[in-house]
Amino acid sequence: MNYYPPIGFYFRVEFEGIGAKSVDTNFQEVSGLTQELEVEKLQEGGVNDYQHPLPKPVKYPNLVLKRGMLPDSKLVEWLNKALDSFEIEPNTVNVALLNPKGEVLMSWEFTGAWPLKWEISGFNATDNAIVVESIELTYKKFRRVPPNGN
Repeated sequence: MNYYPPIGFYFRVEFEGIGAKSVDTNFQEVSGLTQELEVEKLQEGGVNDYQHPLPKPVKYPNLVLKRGMLPDSKLVEWLNKALDSFEIEPNTVNVALLNPKGEVLMSWEFTGAWPLKWEISGFNATDNAIVVESIELTYKKFRRVPPNGN
């Protein structure tokens, strides 16, 4: 069996209630798929040459999604509710890495996600660049979901 590491440019993002096939969920970049176990160091009385590392809760960075700006969308409505009116509606976000046939290789489920930041790239009259919106989400936790869903 030949194994080739997956390519990171073929993926999809799904928001619960917005759907997978919507232009609303086409992103050019996803970052923040990180879990880190924090450690607390405990000094034992009378022992000076080492400390005992004790695990603390897992730390998750924010999930950052980038795409070409859409002037009107369901996702933008959700962002506006949270950022303008403090109407926080947690959502489940799924990020799936796809193989060349469009089949899911692996996916990650982010539970209790809601927007923290929405940023529009700067404008520059001498640059011919697409306006990019960056959406930063916080969430309770995420888990890796194998292709069979278990």
